Amino acid sequence: DQQVHLVVKDMALQKASEHDIYAGPSSRYFPAGVYERIEEGADAPRFQINAQNCVHCKTCDIKDPNQNITWTAPEGGGGPNYPNM
Repeated sequence: DQQVHLVVKDMALQKASEHDIYAGPSSRYFPAGVYERIEEGADAPRFQINAQNCVHCKTCDIKDPNQNITWTAPEGGGGPNYPNM
């Protein structure tokens, strides 16, 4: 029952700017495949969020060219705890 922690404010802006102008950088700055473009089907290209792959690095909140993706801390905490960093 965990709430959605990755939210795209405007999907039209996501396609018009992030995809059409910048060639979809969000699918490249996440090695875990959190964001991807599905290039098949009637609504292609479709922006898909795989939130289960998120490592809570907050990169999307910082690097998105339009600040259109909002990251919030998942339920129960402020993000990951990496003891060796």
